Amino acid sequence: QVQLVESGGGLVQAGGSLRLSCAASGGTFSYVAMGWFRQAPGKEREFVARISASGSSTWYADSVKGRFTISRDNAKNTVYLQMNSLKPDDTAVYYCAADPSIGAVVAAYWGQGTQVTVSS
Repeated sequence: QVQLVESGGGLVQAGGSLRLSCAASGGTFSYVAMGWFRQAPGKEREFVARISASGSSTWYADSVKGRFTISRDNAKNTVYLQMNSLKPDDTAVYYCAADPSIGAVVAAYWGQGTQVTVSS
């Protein structure tokens, strides 16, 4: 059973930065793609970023492109989301996902989520 534990969320002012981490256990981390999704209050969960198993390919939602960077350290079984130039619209619960589908909010495993709040 794969377990994903996110950390690094918090309260930040607009224009600031945060780095989220997701530690994976119980599976073959280095063989699966990983992703980040988010869900704002009253809205559906949406795709944020995805990284291939090797880390050589990344994908981003248009809303975060140029501001967020997804990366992974397979030796540490950890995936990261560096978030810069944060905006109030980035406020959401951020979820780590293992083996996420492309083009759909579907994944084999989900973390419990970490809250990110951006104040104006």
